[in-house]
Amino acid sequence: MVLARVASYLFPQADPASPLSYTNNGSGLSMPDMRREAEALRTDSDAPVVASAVALDDDEAYRPPYLHAMLAGGIGGTTGDMLMHSLDTVKTRQQGDPHLPPKYTSMGNTYWTIFRQEGVRKGLYGGVLPAFMGSFAGTTIFFGCYEYSKRYMVDRGVNPSLAYFTAGFFADLAASPVYVPTEVLKTRLQLQGRHNNPAFSSGYNYRGTLHALRTIYKTEGAAELFSGYKATIFRDLPFSAIQFAIYEQEQRIAKTWAGSGNDIGLALEILTGASAGGIAGVLTCPMDVVKTRIQTELDPAVVAAARSKQKGFAKALPPARGTSSLATSRPSGASPVPKQPQLHAKPISTSGASTALKHHGQVSLDTESVTLALRKIYKTEGLAGWFRGVGPRGVWTSVQSGTMLVMYQTLLKWFDENPLASRDDDGLRGVR
Repeated sequence: MVLARVASYLFPQADPASPLSYTNNGSGLSMPDMRREAEALRTDSDAPVVASAVALDDDEAYRPPYLHAMLAGGIGGTTGDMLMHSLDTVKTRQQGDPHLPPKYTSMGNTYWTIFRQEGVRKGLYGGVLPAFMGSFAGTTIFFGCYEYSKRYMVDRGVNPSLAYFTAGFFADLAASPVYVPTEVLKTRLQLQGRHNNPAFSSGYNYRGTLHALRTIYKTEGAAELFSGYKATIFRDLPFSAIQFAIYEQEQRIAKTWAGSGNDIGLALEILTGASAGGIAGVLTCPMDVVKTRIQTELDPAVVAAARSKQKGFAKALPPARGTSSLATSRPSGASPVPKQPQLHAKPISTSGASTALKHHGQVSLDTESVTLALRKIYKTEGLAGWFRGVGPRGVWTSVQSGTMLVMYQTLLKWFDENPLASRDDDGLRGVR
């Protein structure tokens, strides 16, 4: 097998003109031809030439224009997120459920309970609007930064595996200021479910995305939109780094197995993307639990202020019309007095974030420190607390990652045939 590969490399067979492919981008040269052309420029001995051909594999890999990479990544990432949003809601309910014992247990039971009690649009797909906006903007920025960082490091001799890992790290850091505020809105709306939800008490009661945004800004301040920022970074940076390090290595193995110039096929595209996302999702689950708890936990100072105002307004309210403040009972035989509706002062609207607060059994984290939050969860809930919702998170990240990366590769091929930008020198390395 090895000798056959060497023979095919040194003595390639004549190949008729082939249609455009992702590997050669219609250049008319097969991968062995490209290697020989690059090697013809070298004057080293035979042994170093063979070694350099192997070392150039990563540099010779196709490099799409940045615009193509950003659009393909943005569309692919958003499609994956929208497809799996309902399962993300299940994960959020399991992780952020403030009740002890928790209401939601298994993945299937949680999915069915939310669907039966709250429906699809406001239940399973609660918070889908901020999820959509944050997903497209975040993944577009991510893939642009990832491609730039990866190429920059590989061109300067950094080990490819380290380059993939580090590029994923920096790309997520660059995208985080965009998607973290939408993540806060999405997570709270997912945990809340529909407005005036009788089936689940989360501590929030927003009417929609815009109302949630205004309420958070008014009652908790603009900084609250970046609540859990450190926890999100501690979750997403290692997630992206692990995901793309595994994905790039699995892609290299799959392409080696398929042979130079051959497409690895849809099955391997799905397998490499799904396995990379699933492994990264499970490994970073404790950080995801901390992020969800911090972002959905009510600020104790805001709650205390709201409750004190509510008590003050209740004392100041005049007696209801037609009743006496001294009368505590009515004589027998008198007609019943209709019950007066409870009056609420305007600043303490029942739609606000603090009026639905219940006393639950879950220990309050009351911190932005990731380390301290991990310690509190472990101390009160054990190791199982760190991995709350690991089932739906593993499935969600697998399917979302597989969908995103398969669509990314597919759209890159489509953009090759329908280019939106010129390749310039971002095409095949070593070919001029």
